Amino acid sequence: MIVEERMYTLHPGKVPEYLKQYQAEGMPIQKRILGNMFGYFFNEVGTQNQIIHMWYYENFAEREQRRAQLGADAAWQAYIGKVRPFISFQETRIMRPAPFFEDTIRKMLAAAK
Repeated sequence: MIVEERMYTLHPGKVPEYLKQYQAEGMPIQKRILGNMFGYFFNEVGTQNQIIHMWYYENFAEREQRRAQLGADAAWQAYIGKVRPFISFQETRIMRPAPFFEDTIRKMLAAAK
């Protein structure tokens, strides 16, 4: 099991507009293709103008397959063209949960469905 954390630092003042666009267009596409959204956040304290989202995958191969499918999706490409100008910096991490936390993640995901 892996969790991908993607962090986007936006240009000042763009968080509300980015979230509105994402909710209307980006989220339905990502949920359809990537599947397991673990969380979607913005910072209140600390680094400002930052969006953080996390996705759960059974393994790295599943992540690669789903990310490739997302990248090839025409609707996703159209959406990215609209929000890319909001983004100043991107960082991505792939994390493995501690063995004692995997069941907790699975239960949380099952409850969210």
